[in-house]
Amino acid sequence: MQVRPPKSSAQPAESAPGVPVRRAALRVLDAVIRRGTPLEQALGPASREISRGDDRALVHAIAAETLRRMGDLDALIDSATQRALPDDAKARMALRIALVQALALGTPAHAAISTVLPLVDGGPRKLVHGVFGTLMRGNAVLPEHPSLPVPVALRWQAAWGDAMVAAAARALAVPPALDITLADPAQTDDLAARMNGVSLMPGHLRLAEHAAIPDMEGFGEGSWWVQDLAASLPARLIGRGEGHVIDLCAAPGGKTLQLAASGWKVTAVDNNESRLARLRDNLQRTQLQANIITADVLKWAPQAPADAVLLDAPCSATGIFRRHPDVLHRVLPSQIAEMATLQAQLLARAADWVRPGGLLIYAVCSLEPAEGEGQLEAFLAARPDFAIDSVLPDELPEGMLAHPHGWLRTLPGMLAARGSDRGGCDGFFIVRMMRTG
Repeated sequence: MQVRPPKSSAQPAESAPGVPVRRAALRVLDAVIRRGTPLEQALGPASREISRGDDRALVHAIAAETLRRMGDLDALIDSATQRALPDDAKARMALRIALVQALALGTPAHAAISTVLPLVDGGPRKLVHGVFGTLMRGNAVLPEHPSLPVPVALRWQAAWGDAMVAAAARALAVPPALDITLADPAQTDDLAARMNGVSLMPGHLRLAEHAAIPDMEGFGEGSWWVQDLAASLPARLIGRGEGHVIDLCAAPGGKTLQLAASGWKVTAVDNNESRLARLRDNLQRTQLQANIITADVLKWAPQAPADAVLLDAPCSATGIFRRHPDVLHRVLPSQIAEMATLQAQLLARAADWVRPGGLLIYAVCSLEPAEGEGQLEAFLAARPDFAIDSVLPDELPEGMLAHPHGWLRTLPGMLAARGSDRGGCDGFFIVRMMRTG
């Protein structure tokens, strides 16, 4: 395939169709890779000049797919250059964007390069065009399953083995299906039939194809909310009840909604007011109730112990890499260690707020043992008044098993063959403990 330089025109390159979207994607990637900004946080400022919703969605698609495929994109670029380009060089970033469009997103090669070259005007335009053309003429392809960043692959291989790393690469290949949690589990079969969904356990639906979320059946009526199946398990392990539950670090609120729908009187605590606003909106939409408190859990304390405390602690979030591939590139071992320190502090405080005989649920959406199994081991050594309350098979979806010692670790590859070709679940560590004294 021959890729010719785009024809000149009187239209300024910056205002040419498609260029602002690619420039916004470049800004997003720069924020993620160079400054460590989460993808979702970077999108708003980078896309502020883009008004159309479909264009903003394309910015996200280009940036997210580049992050999914970055190692393999870089391998192609390096194969076509005599000297390696710096990781943060604008030429490499522009080539990543052009290649991911042509090789993964179905953009015609001429459009992929013509909308990217203006990003390097006054710079290495000839180099970018030459490398792209060489790769296209050579029929370059990306592997079916993306390669994980080497530091991540080595870390996960040491913790979980080769099979997990291979499963993570398969999970990264496509965006996951949409999981929703139903306010009334009795509606599971009916909504599954009407929404063309698959249920992996009562109160859950998985949708491979769907409309925009606000336009979907039952959303406006508050029949459900978006929540990955694994993310729904911590609240499920508390079950139904009529007592008092404290949901710590509660925003954006899926677990609060679950607990309220299960009959509990819920106190939801979080220090992020903007994220709590989303919880308030969802409570209003679902007509559920909870007492929302904006506070720092390290400084706040309840007036009395609760029947159960759920701590879904701040973490590295490496378990949600399928939806947020930026974590694979911006989360460093030093940040994992910092998170582990904070989690230990939060867990120590949360334990004091559980009544004798009550439950403490600790959860993180992390695939790092230091944030899960390591936290549990240290906590139980320091608090002999707590014991693991083992997760039972009938509390989990078919095909998912708890650890022999009673906690739950969800890994890439679990449930991958169920529901759709976009199966699986997020990576979580979850343990249920009872205060025995």
